[in-house]
Amino acid sequence: MFNVERWQEIFEAIAKNKLRTFLTGISVASGIFILVILLGVGKGLQNGISKQFERDADGIIEVWSGTTTKEYKGLNPGRQIQFRNSDYDISVQKFGDQLEKKASTYNFWNGLISYGKESGNYQYRGVYPDYIVIENGTIIKGRFINNSDLINNEKVAVIGLKIKQDLFKDKEALGEQIAINNINFKIVGVFTDPAGEREETRAYLPITTTQRAFGGGDKISNLFYILHKKDTYEEALAESTKFSKELNQLLKSKNVVAPDDESAISVHNSVENAKQFYDLNLYIRLFFWWVGICTIIAGVVGVSNIMLIIVKERTKEIGIRKALGASPLSIIGMILHESIFITSISGFVGLLASLSLLELVGPQVKSEYFLNPEVDFSVAITTLVLLVLAGAIAGFFPAYRAAKIKPIVALRDE
Repeated sequence: MFNVERWQEIFEAIAKNKLRTFLTGISVASGIFILVILLGVGKGLQNGISKQFERDADGIIEVWSGTTTKEYKGLNPGRQIQFRNSDYDISVQKFGDQLEKKASTYNFWNGLISYGKESGNYQYRGVYPDYIVIENGTIIKGRFINNSDLINNEKVAVIGLKIKQDLFKDKEALGEQIAINNINFKIVGVFTDPAGEREETRAYLPITTTQRAFGGGDKISNLFYILHKKDTYEEALAESTKFSKELNQLLKSKNVVAPDDESAISVHNSVENAKQFYDLNLYIRLFFWWVGICTIIAGVVGVSNIMLIIVKERTKEIGIRKALGASPLSIIGMILHESIFITSISGFVGLLASLSLLELVGPQVKSEYFLNPEVDFSVAITTLVLLVLAGAIAGFFPAYRAAKIKPIVALRDE
């Protein structure tokens, strides 16, 4: 069916109508180009969102305080809620059997940390031993804060890799003394974080030492919890939602906050937020598929119209072929062959152009929620299959019309 003469006929037809063929090819190539670019963008959004959730452990629940906005039990709005050790203690006492990990922190920003002649402003936090797991950090040298450090109010510190590089350069940091706001701490560990430098510009200290050394008393900034893992996502979502609601009620009751005051105490449930983000990303990707396929359909319609014009122009030729014994199937094959060839070549050019653009521009895009836009092999194969189907669909109706032409009518048509 696909012989040398057929190919010669195709190239001759293309040569006779270069501009028309070019414009038809552009419509198909642009459809594939737009589809692949949109899918790459969707993948970039998915990668970016996934990277953001890597910064913390799975299923983390974080609580922070704010300012009351409603009058409650004789207390005026505008009170700043300050968490204390007792808030952490009662939550652990009530929910302890549900918790895999737990911690509270006492945070300071822009603290002056110095070593010798080197210094810089960094964040430091008083933490519990479980906090390294909650932050999804990795100790690469030494150890993390332990219970003994808390009990004995040890002046020890675990620093991020970025602080180590800034202050110590290539020198070993373990065992060295650094000054945090003019108070000396011994470095017992160095950590890295999958979220990168922003998280690695922190120093972690025992929370008891931090409260005592920096005048915090029993104040704490945030509460963190990780529940025991469940077998399914649905179970984890239900359990974390229930826990978040009960924890919110407990802390509001203790701090005399109106139950419907959402500003005073906020509970951040990463399980719920992950579902929202991934659902949104799914809808975005489905929309991108829809837009891309609609664009391809527009190109297919264009190719089909062009093929109808070609059939009209070649009516006499088709009549002669049928008069000489050409079967309807051979006529259909001739038209389909030309249609599939045009759409496949055009679409392949669009595919290569889009993949090249993603490869070139993707690494240059710097955004927290957009990372490594790419199209995997299975999507590329699916796109190629779409090309062949598009060509077949575009050529079928013109080919069927050509096969129906009666030789005597075609020969009479001028």
